[in-house]
Amino acid sequence: MHGLIVLAHPEKNSLNAQLAGAARERFACGGNTVEVLDLYEAGFDPLECGDHYGCRANGAFFSALTEQRHASDTGTLPADVAGAIDQIDRADLVMFQFPLWWWSMPAILKGWIDRVFVWGGVYTSSMRYCDRGRFRGKRTFLSVTTGAPEPAFGPDGRAGNLDMILWPIHFGLSYVGFEVLPPLRSFGVISDSAQGSPISDGTSSCLSALNRHIDALESLEAIRFNTSADWDREGRLRPDAPSFSPFIRHARPISADPS
Repeated sequence: MHGLIVLAHPEKNSLNAQLAGAARERFACGGNTVEVLDLYEAGFDPLECGDHYGCRANGAFFSALTEQRHASDTGTLPADVAGAIDQIDRADLVMFQFPLWWWSMPAILKGWIDRVFVWGGVYTSSMRYCDRGRFRGKRTFLSVTTGAPEPAFGPDGRAGNLDMILWPIHFGLSYVGFEVLPPLRSFGVISDSAQGSPISDGTSSCLSALNRHIDALESLEAIRFNTSADWDREGRLRPDAPSFSPFIRHARPISADPS
């Protein structure tokens, strides 16, 4: 198996960096090969704009979809984007390591997805969802650190249900074909700026949990998502289609009777 670890954290001594390094070692111990893409170290530019495209379809007006499709069709994708797609193509498993910032991924990782998951090359109207996406057959999982403790991310927690917070990210990965495995969640991680080190409910326990998660990957049940066959012509769930998330569910008429 060949793995790709995408790291999105600006501090080389952070717990996120330690987790990425530990994951690389764990994968290698099993006789696997692995690459690590550190977005900050690579100086990745997360801003999608016309300056990235040397051969524009329309030099007077920038449309990300138009230029991505044109560059995909003509083999002129930006070098960093083409390289990232090649890395994903080589991988059997992709791990995303990042801290939860403002209930989402860091901007550099969001920008990486904006730029790398290109229209035309990575997805089209006929090449999308878990059954038809370009990356079908590949697995992925998120390894996420949070500042608040675990109870705060429960269904009744003050930070919100973490499973629902991560759902849009998971759905986006499924949209381009990935089989999405359950995430690894490391709670209660803060940093001690005076000591220059991370503090958590137990750094060693976080690393141990990572090793257990990696060792169990083959037995983990993937998160379920709708397939391309589940939508009607208007893009809504077919009456007989399953619903796997509160974010996509069958509409129910609102009762006039409050009881």
